[in-house]
Amino acid sequence: MTIAAIYAEFAAREARGISPAYERLASAVTRDHKLLALIAALPPAKRQPNLLFGVVRLLGGPVEDPAAFHDYTVANWPVIEAEVRSRITQTNEAGRCAVLLPVLAALPQPLALLEVGASAGLCLYPDRYAYRYGDHQVGSGDPVLACTATHTVPPTGLPQVVWRAGLDLNPLDVTDPADLAWLDALIWPEHTHRRARLRAAAAVVAADPPLLVRGDLVDDLPALAAQAPPDATLVVFHSSVLHHVPASRRVRFAEVVSGLSGHWIANEGLDVLAYDTLPMPPGEALYNVLALDGIPLAWTRSHGQAITWFA
Repeated sequence: MTIAAIYAEFAAREARGISPAYERLASAVTRDHKLLALIAALPPAKRQPNLLFGVVRLLGGPVEDPAAFHDYTVANWPVIEAEVRSRITQTNEAGRCAVLLPVLAALPQPLALLEVGASAGLCLYPDRYAYRYGDHQVGSGDPVLACTATHTVPPTGLPQVVWRAGLDLNPLDVTDPADLAWLDALIWPEHTHRRARLRAAAAVVAADPPLLVRGDLVDDLPALAAQAPPDATLVVFHSSVLHHVPASRRVRFAEVVSGLSGHWIANEGLDVLAYDTLPMPPGEALYNVLALDGIPLAWTRSHGQAITWFA
């Protein structure tokens, strides 16, 4: 896929109806030969819109107006390029817990949670957040994670979590202002509710930090999983992570995680993991597939804002 096609797909399937600013930017990049040439000089894994736009936001650059974005990016490309090369997208959206909760609450309790690609670990606290599925609320406190649930009955209670750990190539620390600033920069411009949610979730994590381990999802997973208490149900999970991983490595990861004692929850893009059969997605937007132990259960939106059950 060409760089222009990558940005066109991002505009049409990810940003449309969710972030007008990023839809405008991505669409403009598809026609901007200067920016396309600069992006082409980056390694393929560093050409994604979220990474470039997030870095420009982090540096204080304009992302509302495509012309201003072009001028700023071209003028400051050496600094932007260095940041892009040194960073990875680590969107840590606590809202994704809302689509994980129906599965987590149904597993044998208590749980030992191990998140792959944990970033700062915000999704390791599904038992500490409150949820609103239409008129149905679960739990109390802040943040309240809103989710539209279709063809499923929302859970009535929260899971019991007795151990939580995360594995990431570059774990982030919510008590570090620089790490928190990067997480903030990855939130799309208009999403003030997500920015407030980040701060609220970060406060929860800072009060009781998880075990975050720097490591590889294949090589280091078994050793970390072995630390989970044996009297709890081990749950290895990940959301919107594996598309950053080469296909052959994904296959190896699936083999490793399937060999562990416990359960595996995947919440990934349509083409990231192989499933025998899937129904049609409920719309043209970009959807994830929520699966338990390799069995697909539901379509979910990437920030946890909706779940459509089909299992």
